[in-house]
Amino acid sequence: MIQFFYENLPESVSADYKKWLEDIILSEEKKLGEINYIFCDDEYLLKINQDYLQHDYYTDIITFDYVKGKTISGEIFVSLQRISDNASTLSKNYEEELRRVLAHGILHLSGYKDKSEEEEKEMRRKEDFYLDQFDN
Repeated sequence: MIQFFYENLPESVSADYKKWLEDIILSEEKKLGEINYIFCDDEYLLKINQDYLQHDYYTDIITFDYVKGKTISGEIFVSLQRISDNASTLSKNYEEELRRVLAHGILHLSGYKDKSEEEEKEMRRKEDFYLDQFDN
């Protein structure tokens, strides 16, 4: 089950995204467990980054992995404020950048990394592939 939660935000995310995210999981030959997306602002996510990862910088997403075998479960914290800023900086559409980040979290839970240049290229390739799937 994929659920969306909001920390002090009036905004909401399209329910259409749930089916698309489930399709990504199936395409990666994984099973859906429990995935909670928690949408928040920059300050909320910065505090999580500091408290749990000892990082003192803003980010658009933090994924906590509770995967067991092929069953994908986790908590994915997403700063909608950072996505908006990134979309503007990158001259991208907000909704497209949001979808990219949502897929990014699922791909992390599916085993993809992005620490090395090669891993990052593969992650971007997968994100682009699934972004194209959303539009079709």
